[in-house]
Amino acid sequence: MRSRSNSGVKLDNYARVVQQTILQHQDPVTGLLPGSTDQPDAWVRDNVYSIVSVWALSLAYRKNADRDEDKAKAYELEQSVVKLMRGVLQCIMRQLDKVEKFKYSRSTSDSLHAKYNTRTCAPVVGDDEWGHLQVDATSLFLLFLAQMTASGLHIIYTQDEVDVVQNLMFYIEAAYKVADYGMWERGDKTNQGITEINASSIGTAKAALEALDELNLFGAKGGPGSVVHALADDIQHCQSILTSMLPRASNSKEVDAGILAILTYPAFAVEDMSIVNMTKEEIISKLQGRYGCCRFLRDGHKTPKEDPNRLYYESAELKLFENIECEWPLFWTYLILDGIFSNSHEQVQEYQEALEGILIKQKDGIKLLPELYSVPPDKVEEEYMNPHSVERIPMGKCPLKWGQSLYILGKLLSEGFLAPGEIDPLNRRFSTIPKPDVVVQVSVLAETEEIKDLLMKNGIDVETVADIHPLHVQPSRVLSHIYARLGRNPRLGLTGRPYRRIGVLGTSKFYIIRNTIFAFTPQFIDHQQFYLALDNKMIVEMLRTEIAYLSSRWRITGRPTVTFPISQSMLTEDHTDLDPAVLATLKKLQDGYFGGARTQTGKLSEFLTTSCCAHLSFLDGKGSRGKGQHYEEYDAAADDGDGYVHELRCDDEADDLAQYLDHLLAHSAPKKTKRQVGGLGRFKAVATKTKEMVSLMNKAQDLNIHNVNMYLPSKLFRSRQPSLNLNLPETSTSQEAQSYDVSMAFESGIPTDASGAVDYKALVQLLRDTKNLQDQADILYILFKDKGMEWDTQLYGKGSTVRSLLADLYEKAGDLKHWGLIRMISGMLKKKVEELDSACSDLLAHQKHLTVGLPPEPREKTITAPIPPDQLSALIDEASDNNISVAILTQEIMVYLAMSIRTQPGLFSEMFRLRIGLIIQVMATELAQSLNCSGEEATESLMSLSPSELKNLLHHILSGKEFVVQRSVRDGDAGVSPAISIHHLGNVGATKSERAGISKLKSDMKLRYRLPSVESIDIPDSIPVTKDSRHGQWLRRRRLDGALNRVPVGFYQKVWKILQKCHGLSIEGFVLPSSTTREMTPGEIKFSVHVETVLNRVPQPEYRQLLVEAILVLTMLADVDIPSIGSIIHVEKIVQQANDMFYKDQKDLGAEDHILEKDPSTGVCKLLYDSAPSGRFGSMTYLTKAVAVYVQDFLPSGACAVQ
Repeated sequence: MRSRSNSGVKLDNYARVVQQTILQHQDPVTGLLPGSTDQPDAWVRDNVYSIVSVWALSLAYRKNADRDEDKAKAYELEQSVVKLMRGVLQCIMRQLDKVEKFKYSRSTSDSLHAKYNTRTCAPVVGDDEWGHLQVDATSLFLLFLAQMTASGLHIIYTQDEVDVVQNLMFYIEAAYKVADYGMWERGDKTNQGITEINASSIGTAKAALEALDELNLFGAKGGPGSVVHALADDIQHCQSILTSMLPRASNSKEVDAGILAILTYPAFAVEDMSIVNMTKEEIISKLQGRYGCCRFLRDGHKTPKEDPNRLYYESAELKLFENIECEWPLFWTYLILDGIFSNSHEQVQEYQEALEGILIKQKDGIKLLPELYSVPPDKVEEEYMNPHSVERIPMGKCPLKWGQSLYILGKLLSEGFLAPGEIDPLNRRFSTIPKPDVVVQVSVLAETEEIKDLLMKNGIDVETVADIHPLHVQPSRVLSHIYARLGRNPRLGLTGRPYRRIGVLGTSKFYIIRNTIFAFTPQFIDHQQFYLALDNKMIVEMLRTEIAYLSSRWRITGRPTVTFPISQSMLTEDHTDLDPAVLATLKKLQDGYFGGARTQTGKLSEFLTTSCCAHLSFLDGKGSRGKGQHYEEYDAAADDGDGYVHELRCDDEADDLAQYLDHLLAHSAPKKTKRQVGGLGRFKAVATKTKEMVSLMNKAQDLNIHNVNMYLPSKLFRSRQPSLNLNLPETSTSQEAQSYDVSMAFESGIPTDASGAVDYKALVQLLRDTKNLQDQADILYILFKDKGMEWDTQLYGKGSTVRSLLADLYEKAGDLKHWGLIRMISGMLKKKVEELDSACSDLLAHQKHLTVGLPPEPREKTITAPIPPDQLSALIDEASDNNISVAILTQEIMVYLAMSIRTQPGLFSEMFRLRIGLIIQVMATELAQSLNCSGEEATESLMSLSPSELKNLLHHILSGKEFVVQRSVRDGDAGVSPAISIHHLGNVGATKSERAGISKLKSDMKLRYRLPSVESIDIPDSIPVTKDSRHGQWLRRRRLDGALNRVPVGFYQKVWKILQKCHGLSIEGFVLPSSTTREMTPGEIKFSVHVETVLNRVPQPEYRQLLVEAILVLTMLADVDIPSIGSIIHVEKIVQQANDMFYKDQKDLGAEDHILEKDPSTGVCKLLYDSAPSGRFGSMTYLTKAVAVYVQDFLPSGACAVQ
């Protein structure tokens, strides 16, 4: 008999340890593991981590087997793993109703449970009786399901279970904006049941989505139907939010040792090595002790000062837990694994030696890893005085199965029984390796042959939509509808993916759907929902942003391919050439470098071999049910071998998408030529084709696909739709020959009847006669306010409702690029930015709170958590005082802020609350100052900016760059109120004499109806323009920084320090108490937001900024060796004292009264607002003097403490 090898003996020893510490507790029926003898419930996270060592041991046995018994042992261990994973799956499948609800609600009451009954898989505690929402637990299960499947285990058995896993991916895909309870089940560290966005949840979800994407859950034996899909845009959202958060773990935890699980094994979720190292350094320096690491700062769990009879903590008692937090050996097991994966033998040795010293050795020689080490109750004071000095005692579970499992895994790896690649078959450990440069492929398509010819004249060779057959191009919303079918399973009550927009990463792939290759246009091309895409410069800007985003974020095999259609709206007004901005962009794309990214242009067919291509087999149909229920004209197509056409059926009823794809593919499939008999046959063929196209158009309308002729391979519907009823100018030139009757009619204001009421019949007649777009809009506004949207004007017979006329006017204003009108009509038509809620969510996910409306509260509304689109729109309307233009501008700026934070997050550093109302006010102020005009003119000018100019202005304000705003009026049209533009705006077709007569109507309307201008924005007095260009510079800078909540780097940490030396800071009557520091640590976002909230009580941004400067001077005292600087410090008194000193000095120097004018609301001298911080008469000089006087009683005697 062959003797047992040394490695075999060692493996048997590990098998004994695994059996006694883990497997002997596994339930024989469900396969689940209880928490401990005291806690019989099965936690999802603990179960998955616990079984990892069993999986690793099975792999080691299979690899090192030198006897048949070893192979048998390997199989037995594998089946134990499968049993547990399927046990967790059974628990989840009993709660699929929650999975379905949570995809839409993201509510804590709809979440999967975090723990289950070990014997029955049933829930053990109510929905609201536990912090169940733990995205990281569900994600961890999915991550290891993927890794174990890739290693050869068969965990998923049926197609129904494949659909469950797919829906679980939808459950976690929005982790970047889901506030949950996190891996410690308590949410906010005050333990008061408050959820928050956790970096550990986002990282684990990202890792799970990446691991499962395109994975076949049936392993090597599976077909296309068992492949699951993740959306690259969701993965990248998680990545960008994670990068912006780290090393912070959440709003209330500036550092958390649980983050180690996403930095190293198992998730490897962070791609930037510098962020990995920085975060690891933070954890080790702030949390590591002699027995492991604390979970987070001021963690009260199982400390002697924690009251076990209370579930929640009082906020102020968190300070009691400082320096006595329990230390968890668990985290050293992560650092051992990190050393193994990063090939750092010193790190592995250091932590293994440290860990061996604190393991608890049993009589049988087995070493157990305890849950945590706590300070003995009688040694608390000693530990307060000298942290990490006292001997601690083990508490909690022994062993902690989760930690024991990772300890065993580390031993198997470090002793060479396993290679890292064997427990990471999906190669997640390579996530930090730099990726090669991405080349973005761009295929330009012409909507019509005419556009193709225009492009050819400019040296750009492109194809039309009809030329690319057999490829198909569709709008991104069709892809959204397609993905909404993924994972749909009526038997289990699962509806698939919620309908959501697909980002540029998703639309930059080719898709094989029913053996046909599809490409999709980016979402920003669609201008039917909102007016941003009517501005060609904005389209170009969005294209630049998206290409730059692709080049930095693309992680998929193959190159990204952007399909960029050139439509009629991208031509000049006379349709004789391309818009200059679009043409310049196409030239740059051809040059191979655009927006900082490498590009390559070409035809779609040329890119097929180098692009990423996804096969969406779930649309291939799973049977032939329902085939007989369709149109007879498709029988021929089916007979010709295109039987795949009708097979997508969710149930007996054909859904819209299925029919749309059926019609599209049947219509475009090449038919065998058939001999037609006589003219009647030809007529029937044409009639059938027309019927097909009408049906296809109808289906497109059901799916909300606009500009259908762009995407259909037919010229049948290419003609421009006739205009409605309005008498609109055909060109944009002034028409001096117009009748003067209109202006004569306007001179008396709004037409009234004998009783003094508005004469709507006469008003409709005016609407019929005028050709001026602005006046048509004004008249329709009156009808909209008085009669409502559905009132029939009967302008040219029935059906001419106010809504239809406004829609018609919107189209014409769009053609003429009259932005003030476009915004006004958009507001009346309640057009909403399609991605408004996702823009809001993106900003919130980057830990930025939003406010809409102008200060103070309650008019200014704060948004701190994602809300549904309808509620968001209603909130914006309410905060805007139902001012149409302000509401529409708020939406627009929210979208621009989200675009900026996605590509340039650095612009928003040290800003935790974005106040959109104040930003609009500052933009209008900037225009008023630059143009030296009134507030009303400035706001009109702001409304007249094109989207690209408005975004540009916002970007300059955010970045602090200097910029020049100039007037621009179309030649020969001097009567038009000046627009602010870098190109000439389209004329609106009114004559000078007509305008003179209209002025009375306008003033009448403003008095009576309050036209939707931005007049509700309270613009501060603009600074008078003088020859000295520096005049007003510092006032402007303070106004901008105050509106943007911008503060110096490290400001909030300094405020925390000063609060420890006083009883609080009072700002305009609102007190920031020193007790805040007992709850929050200096690096918490929560603390920064708290300070910002108090500062935001000050409505004037420039005064707010002066208070920030005063606090900054005060914080210098934090480093002075004095125990206290008084009770409550009134910051505004310091500013007033500095102001009095400044005023006196200026008076003594002979300054005149008009120069020393004071702001009536604050009493501060305007010249102080406009003083540079440094210098003899600088603001900081006077604030420092004022602080010295204010706190002199507390300063050490005989020392000049404040320099």
